[in-house]
Order: sequence, then C-alpha cells, then structure tokens
Amino acid sequence: MALTFDDGPDPESTPRFLDALDALDVRATFFVLGDGVVRHPAVVRETVRRGHELAVHGWSHDRPWRPAPADDVRSLLRAVHAVLEATGRRPRWYRPPYGILTGGRWAAARAVGLRPVLWSVWGRDWTAGATPASVRTAVTAGLRGGGTVLLHDTDRMAAPDSWRVTLDALPGIVNDCRTAGLSVGPLAEHGVRDA
Repeated sequence: MALTFDDGPDPESTPRFLDALDALDVRATFFVLGDGVVRHPAVVRETVRRGHELAVHGWSHDRPWRPAPADDVRSLLRAVHAVLEATGRRPRWYRPPYGILTGGRWAAARAVGLRPVLWSVWGRDWTAGATPASVRTAVTAGLRGGGTVLLHDTDRMAAPDSWRVTLDALPGIVNDCRTAGLSVGPLAEHGVRDA
C-alpha cells in the first residue's frame, strides 16, 4: 500500500505525522502545496530528512472547475521549483486538488515532468464528522495490494482539527495493512514505473 498525505506542509500538524510515522517505522509520500512549501521550507526539509517522499498537489488548492491550461503549467512548474529549491530534490508525482484530473491538468503535469496519481482508498478524514474509527474503517474496507491510501496531514482545506482524527487513526491503519500482509510505504517503493 502506498501511504499518501495531501494539503501540507503545516508547521503544527506535519511534524506530528513525521513523529508518528517514525514510531511506526513507515515512510510515506506527502503531496504538498507550493505556497505552503515557500512559507514552511523547514517542514519540507525535515520531511525529506526523515526519509519521506515529496510530491506536488499544486501551487494552491485552487478550483479545478475553472480550466486555465497555461496557468496550470505555470503553477505546477512554480510548485516543482519550490520543492526543488527547499529540498534539492525534484518531485515525480502530481495529485490534483480535489482529485479532479482534467485533461488540461493531466497535460500540464506531463509538460512539467510529473506523473499524475490519484488513490484507490481514502479515509474521508477531512469531514467534520470523521472519527479515528470511521477513518480507519473507510481505509481498511478498501485494502488491497497495490492500492494507494489518501489521508491529510493538515486541516488547511478540511474541518478544523480533522488532522488530529487522522493522526489517531494512523497506527490502526498501518497495523491493519500489516495484518493483511501488505507493506506500507511511499509511492517510490510502490512498484509504479514512470511512463
């Protein structure tokens, strides 16, 4: 299972996820927003230092239903450069905000050298009514080898304090994966080849 987190970095919540992942001996992929990278470069550097992979979630969490192909290319390129400048590493993956991969966004990602990635299961952890049990149940109900889990390491685009729910659910999710005989890691270790 590829374990992924969207919407960071966040100086309050992301370090807590890094600590929890260290305790679980798990590495993950963090889909970061470029505007957050430039505001919190130390958080992204620490994420990479701890062995996690960074990917692009866009420059900001903008609305995909207003197509702007030229703007999409510019904003993705800007986000890629922010990650590269902060960490010295070029990201490989792109997940569009809201998971809406329009033809324009797909083309923009490919134009800047990113591979679009969505998910196979999510915890619905951004919702106001989410609990650690509901997040864990939503994820583990869809567990299968080769899957990609979507969670969030911040409440920037979610219900207030929803990241705490995700953090509390995380050990159970990892345990359920391991009990099912699945290894958990970042996309780079997921067996996905660049196209």
